[in-house]
Amino acid sequence: MSHPLPFDVAPWSIGLTDLDEERLAHRESVFALANGHLGWRGCLDEGSPRGAAGSYLNGVFERHPMPYAEDGYGYPDDGQSVVNIPDGTVIRLFVDDEPFDVRRGTVLAHDQRLDFRTGTLTRLVDWVSPTGQRVRVRSERLVSLHHRALGAIRYEVEAVDDAAEVTLLSELVANEPLPRVHPDPRVMEVLERPLNCLGAFVAHERATLVHRTRRSRLGVAVSMDHRVAGPAATTVAVEASGDLARTTVRTTLADGERLRLDKFIGHEWSPSDPADVLRDRAEEAVAEAMHDGWDRVAAAQRERLDEYWQCADIEIEGAPRLLQAARLALFHVFQAAARAEVRSVPGKGLTGAGYEGHTFWDFEAYVLPLLTATAPEAAKQGLLWRHATLGHARARAAQLHLRGAAFAWRTIDGQESSGYWPASTAAFHVNADVAGAVVHYVRATGDDAFERGEGLELLVETARLWVSLGRWSDDGRFHLDGLTGPDEYSARVDDNLYTNLMAQLNLAAAADAARRHASQATALGVTDDEPAAWTAAAEAMAVPFDDELGVHEQHAGFTDAARWPFERMTADDYPLQEHHPYFDLYRKQVMKQADLVLALHFRHDAFTAEQKARAFAYAEALTVRDSSLSASAQAVIAAEVGHLDLAADHLAEAATIDLDDRQGDTSEGMHLAALAGVWTALVAGFGGLRDSPEGLRFAPRLPPAVGRLAFGVKVDGRTLRVDVRAAETTYLLSDGPAVTVHHFGEALELAAGTPTTRQTPPPLEPGPRPTHPEGREPRRFSEAFGD
Repeated sequence: MSHPLPFDVAPWSIGLTDLDEERLAHRESVFALANGHLGWRGCLDEGSPRGAAGSYLNGVFERHPMPYAEDGYGYPDDGQSVVNIPDGTVIRLFVDDEPFDVRRGTVLAHDQRLDFRTGTLTRLVDWVSPTGQRVRVRSERLVSLHHRALGAIRYEVEAVDDAAEVTLLSELVANEPLPRVHPDPRVMEVLERPLNCLGAFVAHERATLVHRTRRSRLGVAVSMDHRVAGPAATTVAVEASGDLARTTVRTTLADGERLRLDKFIGHEWSPSDPADVLRDRAEEAVAEAMHDGWDRVAAAQRERLDEYWQCADIEIEGAPRLLQAARLALFHVFQAAARAEVRSVPGKGLTGAGYEGHTFWDFEAYVLPLLTATAPEAAKQGLLWRHATLGHARARAAQLHLRGAAFAWRTIDGQESSGYWPASTAAFHVNADVAGAVVHYVRATGDDAFERGEGLELLVETARLWVSLGRWSDDGRFHLDGLTGPDEYSARVDDNLYTNLMAQLNLAAAADAARRHASQATALGVTDDEPAAWTAAAEAMAVPFDDELGVHEQHAGFTDAARWPFERMTADDYPLQEHHPYFDLYRKQVMKQADLVLALHFRHDAFTAEQKARAFAYAEALTVRDSSLSASAQAVIAAEVGHLDLAADHLAEAATIDLDDRQGDTSEGMHLAALAGVWTALVAGFGGLRDSPEGLRFAPRLPPAVGRLAFGVKVDGRTLRVDVRAAETTYLLSDGPAVTVHHFGEALELAAGTPTTRQTPPPLEPGPRPTHPEGREPRRFSEAFGD
């Protein structure tokens, strides 16, 4: 792991004043802007130097051949990879014919800053050219949360000490290279120039490029226009051809005089619309923004974020850097989904090309709980996206000789795009994760229309899958054999605890919803005996338990396997999958993801307090955290069983994965699920938040390092603020009818506008701190967030 970038510590922003050329890609990911439809990496305005170009539209990808050493039945024929769309962020500056380049001349000052309240990335550069001409460059960019298709940039140049000839080249650039997203050169060759130009257009001072991906056949249109403010003699010229559109602005600035350029870029795509329709839509987005102007566009951005932060904001006393990390996480997750609108949230959001732009199960398991609690409409759109892919999921199930729907393990458009079946196709738990997200969303929002419609269909089709996957044993138990759970260091196992318990929730919820919405279930073809079969399977679900050790097993027989030889490992052995064969990992007691701990969290109702404590201590000793998904789940259960200091350490690990590039791959984009996990560790860990059929439950306890924690959650569309201190917790409902929540088991009826305060019971006696694999202890809280 390299030395962390020296980001400053501020409550509502994150900034850098250095320019480490070797680590530009990391800062570009952290400074990325998005709205769920459009994403821009935080590259320098002039486009060079940069770590990796990045301008994305959610759902735009290219197909590529899936290389196999040996083919097999059911293997996906094609892979999918996100590609760069025409990039409108580039504005090149020339000063007296010298190109503005931070690698040349003298940089007197350089500050780049992401503001969580305004939703803007700002930059201030004080630069002296190689010939001695000094200029100040100020830029501000946003990806609009109000205008879905819009990105906008305000760029200003000021002459300092002397007059300067200034030229701006504002560009749209297509077919910018991707970083290496796949190890096979045949795949990268397909992705090298994925966009085929359908037309380049200029009308007045507006320029538009229209392209189509060569293999996936997706149409993309990007349009730009400008408002220019400068000296009277300023000239503007526009040209477009092939993969480049350019607006050239030339002027002479006197000392202290400024040239300002407001750039508005519209982005649209479609799998079916013709080029002229796409062009019209992109240009209309630009025309609307030109009418509004920069100030109104920026004001709408601030207004949308003010609304979000009223509920979502987290307040933390005692750890300023943790507060910044938490708000950074909340900002990134929100902007990844805010305007996705029946699209997914990829594992890297729209911040980079990592994971080839794919969406995984952690979207439902990690990201949707946060969105459901803070931006429920965005969560609904994510569930509607899964529902929109049901056709692909049904076809995949049929291909695998199963009933119901089998959702893709990794995908962009809903079709399976993973060629490693033991850790992908066999990981059917993704289907229960989808169902669990449906249950959680409906409980939190009371969205009956969704439950009767898309929610019911998702529950029904996934329940059918489990019945066709499972088997009944002679002792009357229902088993799920040969599947892969969340832990990627175990594969093709029997009765993975997490999968079984999540499938149990899925089956019971499907049966309940089908009975309550009988007419809608009948329309889906649900027979009279199906809900009974789902209930029977749920009630008889096998739950592996080692009687001798007194702990739940990650899967049947897991505790009989040899332990991984942790004592022989060095730091160079991690992550294990890069230095040891999977066949050996699969047959040993070692965990990449906190699989067993996830079961303790997501199915908290299935365990006693003693069982949780024993299982947690057992799992901690085997979990190496080679996955960004582990630390937050470990923090939640550590807090629940009373190990508050350990929970704080796991929180420190989760909160700095991207901030400090702990895994060395933030250059490829932010880890969205891990960012959502920061909220989970705080709210479900120290806030003790749990979902239940009876409503929200809280059991708040703070570690000594945190003096106060306050957060908000949505309940039936209203905001509930929870203010936690060491000795007491106060609950305040924003408006509407009373709501019942539970505080350490006590039912509280909360009236709107009336604070309700309850004391914190005496702390638990957790016993000895659990051990960890040698060298894989979580990061100490004091190291990450101490003074």
